[in-house]
Formats: sequence, structure tokens, C-alpha cells
Amino acid sequence: MILLLAVIYIVFISLGLPDSLFGVAWPVVHTEFGINEGFASVYSVVTGVCTGGVSFFAGRLLRKFGTGPVTFVSIILTVIGIVGMSFSPNIAVMMLFAVILGYGAGAIDTGLNNFVSLHYKAHHMNWLHCFWGVGVTASPLIMSAFLSDESGSWRAGYRVIAVIQLSIAALVLFLLKRWKKVENEAEEKSETEEKGKDKTFFEILKIKGAITGILALGFYCAMEFLLGTWGASYLVNVYSLTPDAAAKWVSLYYGGIMLGRFVSGFAALKLSDKALIRGGIGFALAGIAVLALPLGKASICGFLLIGMGFGPIFPSVLHSVPDRFGHKYSADLTGFHMGGAYAVGFGAQLLFGYTASATTFKITPYVLMAFCILLIAANEITVTLTSKSKSGR
Repeated sequence: MILLLAVIYIVFISLGLPDSLFGVAWPVVHTEFGINEGFASVYSVVTGVCTGGVSFFAGRLLRKFGTGPVTFVSIILTVIGIVGMSFSPNIAVMMLFAVILGYGAGAIDTGLNNFVSLHYKAHHMNWLHCFWGVGVTASPLIMSAFLSDESGSWRAGYRVIAVIQLSIAALVLFLLKRWKKVENEAEEKSETEEKGKDKTFFEILKIKGAITGILALGFYCAMEFLLGTWGASYLVNVYSLTPDAAAKWVSLYYGGIMLGRFVSGFAALKLSDKALIRGGIGFALAGIAVLALPLGKASICGFLLIGMGFGPIFPSVLHSVPDRFGHKYSADLTGFHMGGAYAVGFGAQLLFGYTASATTFKITPYVLMAFCILLIAANEITVTLTSKSKSGR
């Protein structure tokens, strides 16, 4: 069990590695391909639809094949997608491989988050997502090294990430039997705990708090993805930073997320998921306020503060799914949360990307503020509905 947990920590790095690649490479990629800067929103929506689409039926895949095999195949898909993107001669081919990358990422995300929420405590969920932060922080640094080297390019950065992903896939393959053993033991216990006729897709969505919970995670993802995808463009356009300098600031933002999750892992030993979510939202709101203040380049420090606030939100929401809604449909609802969240998040990016490109990127802090307020409202409604649901069981 300890060895499997160690590998899961490493696999969470693979979750983060591809997530920040595109955003930091885009200021160079769009110039090379002769594409409007706002086209990044289309890329985000395509990968989001693929990632979210898989999440909606990942529960069935996980029950049929198991978390280990699904994770292994999914990482291989991300490797194919990343390598293909690195060799793309134009944006059309790049988008084709982005579809493969999106499918792979969605299945890994749902499978691992559900597995951990069922079999491990909250502090592990936060620390595991901290390792996602290691991956998502490392990618901009790796890419920055190639962007600042006159002999290098964004393509080489993509290929380095692909090699790392392939190594992690080999680790998962090595321990496939251990994944199955843990799931079989848990399945034997759950058979006596939760019985009854299986609910349909829409019946699961009708569970109290499910829709508002999905929306809350969606509003969070809108903020996280927006700053991850457009953060570099915001810094280049508003503060005239060079692409490699902007990439380092985005890396600091992801480093803040990683730090926030590391600290939250310890806090989770004493605090509930509910408290961690509320605390994270409050801290992120303060960071957004700093980014919006007229402090010149000092306002960019808001990137770090926002990242730290974001830290506990995503893992705590997903870890709370079995407690809020029960174990029987946790895989389905984890997938629904992630699929719906990606739909909201990437949809918001599409609108923001074209709006900011057509007007000004100076609107970024105020858009983040609006989504943060929506997140607060949706989260509190979910807490109220699920609390009443549990008291009525």
C-alpha cells in the first residue's frame, strides 16, 4: 500500500506536467504559426471538451477496467499527444494531437481523484495535488529554459515533458496488480454497505447539491485555467515582460498552488474539507485584490497569493465528494464534477480570450474577482444542501 501511494504521488506529477505547457509556449507558438493570439481559447475549449467528456463516463471505465489500467493507457495517450504537438507543422495538426492529450488527461484525473478520495485521508489528497503542483510548476521552468536559449525552441520543451511522462507510465505498469488488489478489497466492503438499484445519469445529477457543487468547481476552474492560460499573455501585454520572464511568473503562480497544497496537507489533520475550501477562497480573493490594485509591477505578486489560495480548493472539493454524496456513486460524481467544471472553466476562457484580445488584458483581475464571488455563492449553497441531505439519511 505504501509503495502504491508513492507511485500515485509520482503520477500526480504527470497530471500537472502538460497543464501549463501550452500557456507559456503560446506567445511564441502563435507567432510561429501566424495565428491570432486569441486562438488559445479555441485550443483550451477543444482540450476541455475532450477532458470533460471523458470525465462524464470515466466512472464506467473505472468500474470495468480498474484505476491502474485506465491510468496507464491514459498517460500513454498524453505522451502521444505531447509528442505529436511538438512535431506539428501547423495549428490544425497541433489541435488534432491536443484532442488525444485531452482524452488522456480526463481519464487520469477522474480515476486518481476518486481512488484517493475513497482510500486515503484528506491530507494525502492535498499533498498529492501538491505533487500536481510540482509538475505544473516544472513545465514552465523547463519551457522557459528552451525559450531563452537561442538554439532551442518550444518543440524541444514539449519533447522533454513527453520523456518524463513515458517514464511515469512505466512505473504505473509495474504496479498494476497492486491497484487491483486495493480496489477488490474495497469492493467487498462496499457490497454490504450500499445496496439498491443503480441510478441513471440524470438521477445522479438530481442528488441534492450535485449541480451547485459542479458549478462551484467550475467557477474555480475558470479562474485557475484563465490565469494559467492567459497569465503570460497578461504580463506580456500589460507589463511588457518578455515571454521567458512571463513564463517564470506563471511558474511562481503554480508554485503558489503547490505551496498552498503542501501547507493544507498539514492543516487537513485538524481542519475539515469545508474549512479548507472557505479559507482557500478567502486567500485567493485577497490575492486577486492585490493584482487589481494600481501598484505597478508590484501587483504581479498577486500571482503568488492567488496560487496559494487556490491550493486547497480543488483537492478539498474532490475529497469531500464521498462524504457529501455517499460512496456508491463517488466515481460518477467525481467525473461529473470534473467534466462539468472543465465545461464551465474552458467555456469562460473562450469568452475571455477573445474579449481580452479584442479590448485589453487589463480586465483580467476584475474577471477573476467576478468568478470568485460566484464560487463563494455556489459553494455555500452546496454546503447547505448536502448538510440537509446527510441529516435526512
